[in-house]
Amino acid sequence: MRSLLVILAILVGFTGCVKKNKVPTAQNMANPAMHEVKVNEVVQTSNYTYLKVTDNGTENWIAVTRQEAAVGEVYYYDEALEMKNFNSKELNRTFETIYFVQGISKEPIVAAPAQGMGGGMPASHSGKTSDAQKEGISIAPVEGGFSIAQLYSGKKDHSGKVVKMKGQVVKINEEVMGKNWIHIQDGTSDGENFDLTITTLDKAAVGDVVTFEGKITLEKDFGAGYFYELIMEDAKLVK
Repeated sequence: MRSLLVILAILVGFTGCVKKNKVPTAQNMANPAMHEVKVNEVVQTSNYTYLKVTDNGTENWIAVTRQEAAVGEVYYYDEALEMKNFNSKELNRTFETIYFVQGISKEPIVAAPAQGMGGGMPASHSGKTSDAQKEGISIAPVEGGFSIAQLYSGKKDHSGKVVKMKGQVVKINEEVMGKNWIHIQDGTSDGENFDLTITTLDKAAVGDVVTFEGKITLEKDFGAGYFYELIMEDAKLVK
């Protein structure tokens, strides 16, 4: 586990779905980052499924966006974020070490080809959401604010400034590193940049149209491969 290079995006990037990747063939390279684990205990909460697993003879706790899982099942994963002394408010419990897993599979996972930003970092490690741009979203900027396309195209001008952004919530990861990680889209894009990641203590629901006010930070590196080209931090939900 210690040698695993992992992702955030916000956070996301945690997909929360069971992957259906095919078993590696002669045409596919082995995945050295893959872990095979057997489930010993399952704890469900409203947002996450916590699994106590045996990994290569060692017991660990992992967490994935809520889904069905069963004791005795064998799962595979290859991307995770290690967190120390993580406190789950819902469980009223602190995990000395826990790994937030991007997704689990019932079949071995094929290694993804390196691509994307900086030093051959895979796209999933670049801080971008792994989801496609949602169709049917068309939201005008709030007065005095910007569209997502404008934010990215003029990112150097917005760096370090507090701005207002309006969009539709398309993904949420709650209580990760003490914050909620919310993704919004407004139907606009600057190249492949169509999704804004926001960290906040406030809450919203997927599908909500919201306005957040927060500071724009460029090239935010949380470590362990979690790099964001652009992120809105410590945002407040504007009523």
